[in-house]
Amino acid sequence: MKLFAFGLGYCAQDFIARFGDLFDGIAGTVRTPEGAAAFAGGPVEALVFGPDREDPAILPKLLAADVLLISIPPGVSVDPVLARFGQKIASMRTPQIIVYLSTIGVYGDRGGDWVDEAGEPAPSSQRSATRLNAEKSWAAIGRSRDKTVHILRLAGIYGPGRNALVNLKEGRAHRLVKPDQVFNRVHVEDISRAIAAAIAHEGPGGVWNVADDEPSPPQDVVAYAAGLMGIEPPPETPIEDADNLSAMTRSFYAENKRASNRRLKEELRVDLAFPNYQAGLDALWAAGEGR
Repeated sequence: MKLFAFGLGYCAQDFIARFGDLFDGIAGTVRTPEGAAAFAGGPVEALVFGPDREDPAILPKLLAADVLLISIPPGVSVDPVLARFGQKIASMRTPQIIVYLSTIGVYGDRGGDWVDEAGEPAPSSQRSATRLNAEKSWAAIGRSRDKTVHILRLAGIYGPGRNALVNLKEGRAHRLVKPDQVFNRVHVEDISRAIAAAIAHEGPGGVWNVADDEPSPPQDVVAYAAGLMGIEPPPETPIEDADNLSAMTRSFYAENKRASNRRLKEELRVDLAFPNYQAGLDALWAAGEGR
């Protein structure tokens, strides 16, 4: 198989590192020539796709791909991949598997209740509403007999280089407290496992929540990481007393839900490497993160 990844970012690079042997050709996009240079000499051919530059080799590469992995987020109102290549992808009669990385943010606020893929999305931000529109467009492409589209709704991503241990070491960790607030999260390795499972799935395309088993209060995650490091955690700060919160942080805390991963396990048969944040942080600490 040949893989084309729109967006050679954190998740795509982890997937390629773990499952690249599945493919006999891998190409993908980055935003700048400097980003492309970082892949020079490696197994991945990086092509520039940005607001003001597009490598002409992108189109023949994606036309020849058996699998498309889409991890570029949409802009304020439009998905750049759909805007530039959606019609071409939909019209070509080449069989392809398309995996689109979305977010559980499309569910909006559920007051802390559990939500699964049968729940009607109710995005509460423009960012999530644009995500949902992109999902619908990719799903429409998947109604062609030539295309199988899997939409993976990701929880909060953590892993090597992006975790509470690193945040504590760099002095960027906070313990904001909002009563009964929980967040879903997922280790990047389990995202890679979900992508691989979607590609191998012999059934129709679908929507899958990709999250661990235990949505948890964010302040507990930081406290656990501090315990591994043998340091005092930052003091708890009620969210109403927090100064200088970004609009994005406030939007995260405005939503409270628990995303079920039952379908991911039962239908895609994904065995989570890190079913909770404790297991994930334990492994990251053992690997030297935060030291």
